[in-house]
Amino acid sequence: MAERIPLVLVPGLLCDGALWRHQSEHLGEVAAPMVADVSARDTIAAMAQAVLEQAPPGPFALAGLSMGGYIAFEIMRRAPERVVRLALLDTSARPDTEEQRARRHALIDQCRLGDFKGVTTRLLPLLIHADRLRDEALTGEVMAMSVRVGKEAFLRSQAAIMGRPDSRARLGEIRVPTLVLVGREDVLTPLEVNREMAERIPRAKFVVVEGCGHLSTMERPEAVTAVMRYWLQA
Repeated sequence: MAERIPLVLVPGLLCDGALWRHQSEHLGEVAAPMVADVSARDTIAAMAQAVLEQAPPGPFALAGLSMGGYIAFEIMRRAPERVVRLALLDTSARPDTEEQRARRHALIDQCRLGDFKGVTTRLLPLLIHADRLRDEALTGEVMAMSVRVGKEAFLRSQAAIMGRPDSRARLGEIRVPTLVLVGREDVLTPLEVNREMAERIPRAKFVVVEGCGHLSTMERPEAVTAVMRYWLQA
């Protein structure tokens, strides 16, 4: 059996290893998956450094969803020689708009007033497809994941996200096989934002997952895993 490539999976805001459970369990024949933990850091730069410290020595494939994508861009700036394949899922190379920053500040205020659980409830319609909001298995898993991540990590992550740089100018420098994947109904990092990345990264593959919102790896796990398997082997 050929040696498996290390695959470093980076979670998004309020997410942990459950975000990547299906991929971790079903890509083992072509890769050696591990989920990075960035919950203790409060800047994208520090999160990227944490991922590099946790990753196995040598080259690896890198996949990030949402905030994980912001971290992936920073890793590509810091240590491009370490990354041999890149997957950007439901993310953006742009900095926050004023509207996005205002929404983050409102969630931070709600959290600091003691309503951390209400933050996830408020975010759910933005995280998953509208048709899945009555899917108790999915919504329960998303809620449980946020509880495990916790209030303090949420506050650190929001600060990091708001302080992230604009990554668009350097997308053309990415030379590794790159996958850009997005749920068609993703309202947080919509189709056009992901298409923009795919158009600026040389030879990137752009994939749209139908009937899917922002948390594509959990909403359509089989489809996302199949695409990632092709990305790892192509």
